[in-house]
Amino acid sequence: MSDNKKWANAEDGSFKRQASSFRDTVSPSHAIFKPAKGRYWLYVSLACPWAHRTLITRALKGLTSVIGVSVVHWSMDTKGWRFLPYESGAGAANKSDDVFGPASGIPCVPKSNPTAGITNDSVRYGIDGTIDHNYHFNRISELYYKANPDYNARFTVPVLWDLETETIVNNESSEIIRIFNSGVFDEFTDSKVTQIDLVPKQLQSQIDEINSWVYDNINNGVYKSGFAESQQVYEKEVTNVFDHLQKLEHILKINYDAAVSKYGEKEALSKLFLINEQLTEADLRLYPTIVRFDPVYVQHFKCNLSTIRDGFKMIDLWLRNLYWNNAAFRETTSFDHIKLHYTRSHPRVNPLGLTPLGPIPVILPL
Repeated sequence: MSDNKKWANAEDGSFKRQASSFRDTVSPSHAIFKPAKGRYWLYVSLACPWAHRTLITRALKGLTSVIGVSVVHWSMDTKGWRFLPYESGAGAANKSDDVFGPASGIPCVPKSNPTAGITNDSVRYGIDGTIDHNYHFNRISELYYKANPDYNARFTVPVLWDLETETIVNNESSEIIRIFNSGVFDEFTDSKVTQIDLVPKQLQSQIDEINSWVYDNINNGVYKSGFAESQQVYEKEVTNVFDHLQKLEHILKINYDAAVSKYGEKEALSKLFLINEQLTEADLRLYPTIVRFDPVYVQHFKCNLSTIRDGFKMIDLWLRNLYWNNAAFRETTSFDHIKLHYTRSHPRVNPLGLTPLGPIPVILPL
């Protein structure tokens, strides 16, 4: 997700996403970026769906003690993402580490609460975000300029940073999660974490095919709807989002019915995934969009032809299965960061910055 600049940069008022600039990898054969414990650091926003997928992968792959993490404040202003201020000698680093840092592994996410009285300059360590643990920078932009003094594009998250060479390895989320899944850090992972391959070789073509249309029509589709600057473009894009949600619903219905026949209704829910009966990268890349849909995209991006919970029974079951039955999904999902960020950081979409209270509950129980 980028800093808060003009989103629609096409003549017809449609939204065009910026391509990522840093596209390197980590590998034993790489001339510079070789696997090591504690060498790499992840900079994220808990509000950003693209950063969210990297946090989930980090947790699923047992990398919480291998790759550290810093979390930007949920409020993004005209200068982009910012960290909480570092207070030398005041214990700020320890306060933020206790909640978000590598010692805790997965960021501790506050429950969704009424937001009256919370201002955009709120400084609650471990709640609104963290400091920059490595350089005590104030802004993500400072990382980009440290990596490249001549950088002149947007300052996006996630960022995979190399502490040894002090530069950005990669800022493309789809490639970062492939790096995490590749096995290059397996020798350093927590032995208590069950190893999972999110992109099994025999399923990669199916995963890539689903990822392709899900990204363009759903992950990015909600943005193309919400940031559209003409009625014609908006109506086209929002209709396209719901057409593809229906496609997902159909896929999940087939998979669910097959699981019911095979295991019975009681066990079927735990087997509900996009491909076969196993969790893959396709599920992981879809989840951050769907978990944000009812709390944010319905009202903020005008994707209001239906909610997920009311209009897509199978997608809703799939979502609740991932959220309630897998800590890597649940404990990296901050509804407070999500709702506050979108409603307070896009003044052209929501000029008054009011944050809706609903939906209640924010996600339905199993």
